[in-house]
Parts: sequence; structure tokens; C-alpha cells
Amino acid sequence: MAGGGNVKVVVRVRGFLQRERDRGAECLIEMDPDTQSTTLLAPPSSDPANKKTQSRKIVEEKSFTFDNSFWSHNTEDEHYATQEDVYNCLGEEFLDHNFEGYHTCIFAYGQTGSGKSYTMMGSPDNSGLIPRTCEDLFQRIEASESPNISYSVRVSYFEVYNEHVRDLFQPRTDPPHYLKIRESPTEGPYVKDLTEIQVRNYQEILKYMRLGDHSRTVASTKMNDTSSRSHAVFTIMLKQIHHDYRTDETTERLARIRLVDLAGSERAKATEATGQRLREGGNINKSLTTLGRVIAALADPRSQNKRKARDIVPYRDSILTWLLKDSLGGNSKTAMIACIAPSDYDETLSTLRYADQAKRIRTKAVVNQDHVSSAEKDAQIMEMQETIRALRWTLDQHQEQASAPVMKAMQESAEAQSEKIREFTAKYEDMLQIMEEKLAISESKVRQLESEKEAQAIHLNLVLEELRNPIRIQSATTVEPKEDPVARKEHTKSVSRPGTPDMIWEDEGFHSEGAESDLEGGAHDSEMQAEMEALISDLGLFKRRVAADHEIFGINV
Repeated sequence: MAGGGNVKVVVRVRGFLQRERDRGAECLIEMDPDTQSTTLLAPPSSDPANKKTQSRKIVEEKSFTFDNSFWSHNTEDEHYATQEDVYNCLGEEFLDHNFEGYHTCIFAYGQTGSGKSYTMMGSPDNSGLIPRTCEDLFQRIEASESPNISYSVRVSYFEVYNEHVRDLFQPRTDPPHYLKIRESPTEGPYVKDLTEIQVRNYQEILKYMRLGDHSRTVASTKMNDTSSRSHAVFTIMLKQIHHDYRTDETTERLARIRLVDLAGSERAKATEATGQRLREGGNINKSLTTLGRVIAALADPRSQNKRKARDIVPYRDSILTWLLKDSLGGNSKTAMIACIAPSDYDETLSTLRYADQAKRIRTKAVVNQDHVSSAEKDAQIMEMQETIRALRWTLDQHQEQASAPVMKAMQESAEAQSEKIREFTAKYEDMLQIMEEKLAISESKVRQLESEKEAQAIHLNLVLEELRNPIRIQSATTVEPKEDPVARKEHTKSVSRPGTPDMIWEDEGFHSEGAESDLEGGAHDSEMQAEMEALISDLGLFKRRVAADHEIFGINV
């Protein structure tokens, strides 16, 4: 099941900062909530921040249309867009895709100080897109009433700083410990040895998110007091395990939720950065420039040829674009939030052009679903246990050889041993994860059996209650129907005739026994019919539930 489509692009304008109010800046942005159009007005000649713009020969209005235009400039306006509005429009839709089994990615782009981190992370009293996504995720999991579905949520958090990757769940070291990038034939580029933590509720995920935020690299510049000096990527791995204990088959859906807060593009003259801040700004601009080239290559209609497109898209020119390769042009549903400042003509125009180009990119998202039987799970665990035993034996051999007098041999042995330890650890973690999934499947079986037991108990109670208190139908002989006068007269004549009473009593006795047997038979038939109708109703309900599960999980019968 494929879900390809264009990258969804929205734009959001922030309110004035204090320094903009002090210089008397004017808002250059107009948004139409009906057509979702965004218009950039020509700057006034009195604004000192746009002097360079005034030196141009032509400065004119520019209009763009996006999927959504969020007006967050003035809280008193009727169509002011809050943090909740942004999430309801974008985050909720993408979380729906995750539960369907699609990978998703949302990234915020814009110049420094344009409100990217506020949109993604928010403030302590007004949560952003990432915390709201995490909260809604666990609310949906807790609200799920299906006994045969188990959920597993794992999170990771890293930053790309000066073209190096650092794990934000690990404490800072001096010198810093940077991670390596590897590429898998099936999963694409990934960060080797990145910490992944399993979380069970919103409080846990919020705790780790705050831990990563405190570890992120930020600094003060002239344009932003808390400027992000790195690109941050928060990833949620959602696994849904659906187990049918009747067929002993497991259906797994794996969805990756990638939420990216990009560092802002900046000009050295505007930020007055020097030394370390200048080097950081240079690397930030390098990665964002490469991202722009990647977007331009993917948006080019001539790149429909797959082989040619793969050759010309410069993913590897930057760590950021290499890691986002699958999200930008592969198996993912992707959205871009373009954050703009209200009074900077040049930077805002650049961001809007960037966003306008990104909306022409098409991705090829597919449902990430796999069917695995319990026997295959057991075989995977046994295979990993065998691999671990082989690795352990290899480690013992290397330890014995480490006593050799030759220094070079010792170095090679140590390196090989270190690599084997890492491989051993990775295999062991994989085995633990599969065993956790087995445990979740077992718990799902128990829940399904308990649910079926409750249904059977309810049905049994209904049957016993029916046997104790059967429905009695009143006999027809107790009812005195209105008699026709002619019939009454004929009956009176027949009674007055001699010799007829014996015949009458014989007929009446025969009629009474037949009526009683008919009533007993009718009551038994009604009881049997009620039981059959109840069984048919239960069977119909069971078939509808099975059909609904098959439709939800895409199982072809």
C-alpha cells in the first residue's frame, strides 16, 4: 500500500521582537486565511534594517500560496494561529499516518530568530509540536481498547554540530564524542551506536526530551539570545504488534516519527559573529545551502528518471542531508514549516522561495508492515543466541592471543576484540528487543483469552437465566373469546340433546391434551429459535470484528 505525495509546506510568521519594536519596524507580511496565500510587501524607505534592499532597482510585492499560512503575529487578530492550531493542522494528521504504518518527518526552516525552536519545542507554559505529538501519541495508546494489539515506543535524540553527530542522551565529554554515519541497504543512512531508549508514558518521554534539550548547543548572538548552533533531530520509533492467537500469526507495523529543528541561516554581518560563533555559522550555512541544492534537485521535473536523479542529488555533501535522505526523497510523508520574520525583506523572501520550491518534491511512502509467525520469532531468537555464542568464543580466543609479546599483534587483537564486543552488544540488544516483543505477544494472547472468557461467561449466564426463568405463554383455553350469538344458540341445542355429553367430554379431553402438547412444543421451539438467533448474532459480531481487523491491518483473506 503506497502513500506517495508532495511534501506538505506551511508558513508561519512570528510577532515583533523587542529590538524590532524599538526601531519602529513595520510588518511586511499579509496572509489570507481563506486562500492560504502569503504576501511579502515592499519595505518602507524609513526602515534602517532594509537599506540594502532599497538600493535595488526593483523591489516589489511577492505572493506565494502554501498548504497553510499561520498568522501568529498579533494575538488580538481574529485568525491568530496558536501552538494548538499548528498541531491540529499538521501534527495530528501526521500522527494518523504513523498509526497507519508510514514513516513521517516534519522539519522547521527559517533564518535565525524566526521562531523555529518555539514552533517545534515551545515554552514551559505553551508546548510546541514535538511535546504535543508525544502527548497525543500516548493518549491514543492508552485509549486503545483492542486486546490483541501491543505497542512499543523508543526514542533517540541527536544534534548535527559543525558537521559532526553527537548523542544528546549522553553526557558531554572533553573532547566531545562524535558518532559515525553508516548506510543500510534497507533502512538507508543511520547513526551508529546512537542511544535508543524505550519509554512507556508521556512523563518518561518528556523527561528524556528535556535532558536532550539541556545538552543541546546554544549561544547568544546579536540577532538571537538563545540561538541554536546545531540541527537537532528527535526520533520516535512506534511499533504496533497485532497477534491473532487462533492462527498464531503476528503482524508488525513500524513507523518512524522524525522531528527536526534546523539551526537558522544567518549572515555574519548581521549577527556580528566572530571566532567559534563564526565557524558555527559557516557550517550551519553550508548544511542549509546543501539542503537547498537537494530540494532544488528533487523539485526539478527532469529528475523523474530514477538513475539520473540518484546521481545528481547531492545528499552526501552534508551530514544533515545524508541523514535526511530517506525523509526528503524516499519512504516518508514529509512536511516543512517555513518560519519567517515579519520585518526582514531579504531573509523572508529567501525563505519563502525555499518553501515554494520544496512543495514540488514528491516522496514515495509505503506502509512498513511485516507478517511473522511465532515459530519464526523463536527461530530468530535461536539464531541470535547461536551468533552470541560464536562471538563469545571469538572474544575468548582474542583474549588468549592478547598475551603475545608482539605489540602489533596486541594492537590488532585489541581492535578486533573491541569490534567483536560492539557486534556482540548489538546482537544481544536485538535479541532482547525480540524477546520483549515475544513478551508483548504473550500478554496480547492473555488479553484476548480473557476477553473471550468474559464473553463466554456472559453468554452462559444468559442461558442459565433463561433455563431458570423460562418465558411462559398463557394457554388459549383460559381466554374466553366472544361467541357469536348463533353459535351460542347451536351450542345450547347440542347440550340439551340426550346422549351427547359423553361425546362432548371426550372431544373436550382430546382437544385439551392436543393444545397442551402444542404449547409445550411451541415453547421448546421458541427457546431453540432464541438460542440459534443469539448464536448467529454472536457469530456475525465475531465476523465483523475479524473483518475490521483485517481491514485495519491490510490482511488479505
